[in-house]
Amino acid sequence: MEQKKYFVLIGGIASIMAVAMYVSYIPQIAGNLSGQSNDPIQPFVAMVNCIVWTIYGFFGDDGHTRNKPIIVANVPGIFLGFAAFITAII
Repeated sequence: MEQKKYFVLIGGIASIMAVAMYVSYIPQIAGNLSGQSNDPIQPFVAMVNCIVWTIYGFFGDDGHTRNKPIIVANVPGIFLGFAAFITAII
């Protein structure tokens, strides 16, 4: 397999795994909403991390090249991390 195809495959797998990781916040959000609040620090830090990675994904190393796997992997983390954070503190 060509090196580029290999990295595209790895990027796709990593994106799927990252989205799955952030989707796992849904039970925490549900628990928070039902009165079983969790610590808000981890989802807050994850949200900030995803914001930074998404910015990097949009602008890349050269300031112009978009990295779609990084963007796709981190945008759900922004929203789900935010939801887990907010529901943990209300």
